[in-house]
Amino acid sequence: MKLFFSALQWLAFIVASSIVAPIAIASIYGMDLVETAGFVQRTFLVLGLSSLLQVYFGHRLPINEGPAGLWWGVFIIYAGLGPTLYGSGEETLRAIQSGILISGILFMILSVFGIIDRISKLFTPVVTGVYLILLVSQLSGSFLKGILGIGYRGKYTVDLKILGICVVLIIFSFVFSKKGPRALKQYSVLFSLALGWGIFALFGLTDPIQVPSAHIISVPESFAFGLPTFDTGMVATSVLVTLLLLTNLIASIRVVEQVLKAQEVPVEKTRYRPAGFIAGINQLLAGLFSAVASVPISGAAGFIATTKITSRLPFILGSIFLISISFFPHVMIFVSALPTPVGYATVFIIFANLMVPAFQEFDLIENKSSSRLIIAFSLFVGIGAMFVSAEAFEQISPIVASILNNGLILGTVVSIFIEQLAIRFEKLG
Repeated sequence: MKLFFSALQWLAFIVASSIVAPIAIASIYGMDLVETAGFVQRTFLVLGLSSLLQVYFGHRLPINEGPAGLWWGVFIIYAGLGPTLYGSGEETLRAIQSGILISGILFMILSVFGIIDRISKLFTPVVTGVYLILLVSQLSGSFLKGILGIGYRGKYTVDLKILGICVVLIIFSFVFSKKGPRALKQYSVLFSLALGWGIFALFGLTDPIQVPSAHIISVPESFAFGLPTFDTGMVATSVLVTLLLLTNLIASIRVVEQVLKAQEVPVEKTRYRPAGFIAGINQLLAGLFSAVASVPISGAAGFIATTKITSRLPFILGSIFLISISFFPHVMIFVSALPTPVGYATVFIIFANLMVPAFQEFDLIENKSSSRLIIAFSLFVGIGAMFVSAEAFEQISPIVASILNNGLILGTVVSIFIEQLAIRFEKLG
């Protein structure tokens, strides 16, 4: 029974932290309820399969796969540019689908030739710490908007009723995970999700779930947007996204390893090359099933630290549960109705906890005086980029915009560049 609830806890965390991306993308591209549920269905199938492939053949760590923020950004950027470049939203989705397939092939090439191992050496404690702080900083905007209820009921102002409920949920999650019954406190995410959804329904803050006539069981459709269309612009975007996703992959592995070691869990030698190769397969799966491509989520570290569920078996079962429910359209429609503020409030503490391993990374730094300057400069640039509106990059190439408009990637790249430059100068001096 304990194993079942731990697996259910993983399932709840994966759903709560992954549901926003496909729903938001579906809304941008004008998908109806059935199309949205299908998009969520395909994305969940890919996330579940990707997690199993990684835990068995890739990095072998309990790290859930989630919609890659970079690909999410590509979907958003091309929603505006696509009709001009490709003629329609449907053609845009086919082009992005091709880009994800190209990314999968590139991941495999980089892993086979060992390039991923060389890139992993760039992730020093300075870079990893900067990455984590920027990650939390970038997520905090979306989390706070969700918790404040901005945009949830069609109003782009603060909703005090939603805010009050979300604050109660956050406090409940924190207290329950710390002071709850010993046998139950590791399931704080599960309880918080159920409680929040129930309160939202009680206050009339949920929409009626309209279930259209559909088969009880359906197999997720491949190439749902149509056959992929290839062009040089999307190829260039795919190359850049793949290189940047490698940083996410490496950072997530490092952070989860650190958390597991802190819990005194034995960790085998880091497997970057197998993880990169499997990441390529996962990208191909996302392209095949017209889903949001995945990447190992650093938030898994916060989940493990909060729940103390360190074993791989509950994670494996949770991933199997995710795959199983993806074959039931009615379940997908139900899951798609999850109030987004509840999802944000439920995993708020887990993602906030990612700051802790960042500071632990900084404690490992030997030359602290020069490293502090690198950290400060990188955070200044990265966080600053988060405040620049996306509209400011409309006249710039999508490839360049995907870097300059992403504070997480820009700040991380800056920290790598400055630190490597400083190392070269020290050797010359």
